[in-house]
Amino acid sequence: MSHRADASNTLDNRGYSGPLIRGQNPALLLETAMRDRITDSLYWKEQCFGLNAATLCDRAVELTYIGGTYGVAMKPTPFICLAFKLLTLVPDREIVLEYLKNGGEEWKYLRALAAFYVRLTFNAADVYKTLEPLLEDSRKLRQRRKEEYVLIHMDEFVDNLLTKDRVCGTTLWKLPARQVLEDLDQLEERVSPLQAELDAMDEENGDPDDLMEDREWEQPQVAKE
Repeated sequence: MSHRADASNTLDNRGYSGPLIRGQNPALLLETAMRDRITDSLYWKEQCFGLNAATLCDRAVELTYIGGTYGVAMKPTPFICLAFKLLTLVPDREIVLEYLKNGGEEWKYLRALAAFYVRLTFNAADVYKTLEPLLEDSRKLRQRRKEEYVLIHMDEFVDNLLTKDRVCGTTLWKLPARQVLEDLDQLEERVSPLQAELDAMDEENGDPDDLMEDREWEQPQVAKE
């Protein structure tokens, strides 16, 4: 009963005095049905009660897959339970960025969890700035769906966060198109790593148009009779 009461207190706007995300209690960023499944789950009651930002990290490194709900009963995954716990904790921005950094070195599911939280809570420009570098991370992730596991890659998961309306059984807030933020001078134009490599090759080999002009200049002139 105490676990349920703890969750209810977190979701009670009348007594909530913590930081707001886009004007609301961060715990309400997940839909009601998902919140109810999470707070009724055994994982939430046994593994999430009393966690703080440090001990949650210990739980996150134990994750072996991502996902929202699974099975006929639509049970919540440990991943979505920990995401909800993060929403109730609202850790400092520096802590979230440290999750991303540490996940890059060793614990990929910690990175995936932090990326999901960033998408839910950061402002639009910071979502792009923070998540786009992760598009270069090609490590494999297991994703649990209703009746099966599938393999995806970190860059695919991050791309889904940037482009799709629902990820891990969660409706994401509408992210403005990148071009809109560029036009507002909130973002610089993004150059993909592949384009950067191509530009570097062009600089190394010379501009093809310039090379063609050089070849034309070097062609011998045919004497007129």
